[in-house]
Amino acid sequence: MLSRVANNLIWMNRYMARGNGILALLKVNFYANQDSPELFSWTPVIKNFASSETEFYTEDAIECIDYMIFETGNDNSIINIVTRARENARSVQEHISRESWLCINNYYLFVTNNNLRQRLKEEDPIRLLEELLGHHLMFYGTNDIMQERGPAYYFMNVGRYLERVILISDFTTLKLKEISEATDDLEKGLYWRNLLLVVGGYQKYLKTYKSSFNEDQIVDLIFRDKLFPRSVYYCINKLNRHITELIEAGELGNNNLQFLLGKLESSIKYTTIENIKDQGLQNFVDGIKQDIGDISENINSVYYTPIN
Repeated sequence: MLSRVANNLIWMNRYMARGNGILALLKVNFYANQDSPELFSWTPVIKNFASSETEFYTEDAIECIDYMIFETGNDNSIINIVTRARENARSVQEHISRESWLCINNYYLFVTNNNLRQRLKEEDPIRLLEELLGHHLMFYGTNDIMQERGPAYYFMNVGRYLERVILISDFTTLKLKEISEATDDLEKGLYWRNLLLVVGGYQKYLKTYKSSFNEDQIVDLIFRDKLFPRSVYYCINKLNRHITELIEAGELGNNNLQFLLGKLESSIKYTTIENIKDQGLQNFVDGIKQDIGDISENINSVYYTPIN
């Protein structure tokens, strides 16, 4: 497979995973902001997940959601993310299923509809956010059902799980900053609950622990759980498997990748809650971000620059 093709497959799924994560954050923050605007401000969301050069400041929920979805001047707006995902998908149509291409193309046509921006101002914003999230779920489901197993599928999933680990780390860092400024345990509990909702682990937590929001249990679920599809360990494990498939198929040079992935997977698997507490959760997260950055750089060094 040409390196250009592999690169576009990776970035197609990275963009789709990024869009899914940002939409989940917007949805959760909207609900939380309606209940406790003094605790769940929009400023950290814009500061951390809009493009770095942005100068957009407001606490109006609709304006913030509008900016994060439709503003073409914001590199991380949904409309820009979907456009880039579509451009990458269009260049590799012969390597992905027809249904996967239609999912992304239909999503692009939906989000660029001239009436959609007005709907945000006139209707419940949650309805629109859920419709947008639905396109991501359709894309993931279609890929799992229709995409043949082979190099294209493995490269797509490398992008998916790579971006997911980055997002989980970024979301955790955002919440840890808010938790550090909390005045009591009740506030901290609200922030931990918010983090669980953003990463999709709220129901799993309640079913597993049946308790109030305990920091150690939440950290264990989000970072070390072997069966939770959005835990860091699960994502690293899947990433390792897909990279191994590609290396064994001769589609990807090892280039130290297996060592880096195996080291990160083992460090998470065998790190205890006590070890994490000793080094500090933020330091633990920073270590993961550093390692995943090295892995991403190692992968990207093989390919051309993604379509922007």
